Amino acid sequence: MNRFRMNIIKGGLTALTATGAPYLLSGLTRGRGVIFTLHHVVQESDDGFQPNRILEVTPGFLERAVKRIRKAGYEIIPIGEVAQRLREPDSQRFVVLTFDDGYRDNLENAYPVLKSLDCPFTIYVATSMPDGTAELWWRVLETVIASRSQFEVKFDGYPAGFNTETPDEKYKAYETIYWWLRKKSQDDQRAFIRELAARYDVDMGAMTRRLAMGWDEVSVLAQDSLVTIGAHTVNHYALAAVSEERAESEMRNSAEILESYLPERPRHFAYPYGDRGSAAAREFMLARECGFETGVTTRPGVLFDAHLEHLHALPRISLNGEFQSMHYLDTFLSGIPSLVFNKGRRLNVA
Repeated sequence: MNRFRMNIIKGGLTALTATGAPYLLSGLTRGRGVIFTLHHVVQESDDGFQPNRILEVTPGFLERAVKRIRKAGYEIIPIGEVAQRLREPDSQRFVVLTFDDGYRDNLENAYPVLKSLDCPFTIYVATSMPDGTAELWWRVLETVIASRSQFEVKFDGYPAGFNTETPDEKYKAYETIYWWLRKKSQDDQRAFIRELAARYDVDMGAMTRRLAMGWDEVSVLAQDSLVTIGAHTVNHYALAAVSEERAESEMRNSAEILESYLPERPRHFAYPYGDRGSAAAREFMLARECGFETGVTTRPGVLFDAHLEHLHALPRISLNGEFQSMHYLDTFLSGIPSLVFNKGRRLNVA
């Protein structure tokens, strides 16, 4: 996310909290439950260039968040219990903790915290991660920019140079290229990043093997009843940007591969990226046809009774690394930021 926009959002949330609205109005806006999105759980870094910090929270924050959620009267439940909770109008409000992609730090840093707190959680695994073949293009881009004071790329065949000596210059370069890549076809995006990695000696395979769990590690987690393993495609493509046949193959094959390594076929799915441009009505239909019981997006929102009719288009709220304080967490639980983002609509499933 653009840093300027991030600062605006942080300022708005801080101002909203100061008004007391999240506490005064939450009875009307917080709905029945919240599904939170996380990615990495790592120790804090003081590096001046951290474009993917939004994907990282610390183990200490995770522990405080779980305790705060429970103190606020929420029960933390597995993703598989969401539908039943929505069918029970008088049931306790709930939270679901979900982790996307399949990073090793989920096992090494998140799992000990959540195990000690007897806290269930879900990990959605893109199967190319434990296979060691995932192309973590956003990390490759970060690595290239972090290590250089200048570099050159080609935008649609035209060369463009970037000065990246200062953190501000690095952020500007990253955001420019990142959002350009997000608009490209999935094949063009991956071809670009492969060429970039080759030119600047970034070993993508080594990067994946360092950051991702292997199958033996995924299996360790799957044996714990606190952990639900869900599917997240094979190659982490934005599904709306590929053909229907290819999207279905990514979804179905990911479930079959996971089933071959784990005790059972995954029943829950997360759409990569998960925004409106990456997953919409076609993808929701495909998830249902592939036999998944639920599908989660990253469209912001809390859960209401009406989501029972849209179990393959469930909203989530990011526990963003830029918002690691309890007053932000309280504000997210209130449902007000989501309602504002969705222009007053409780559902955002079209």
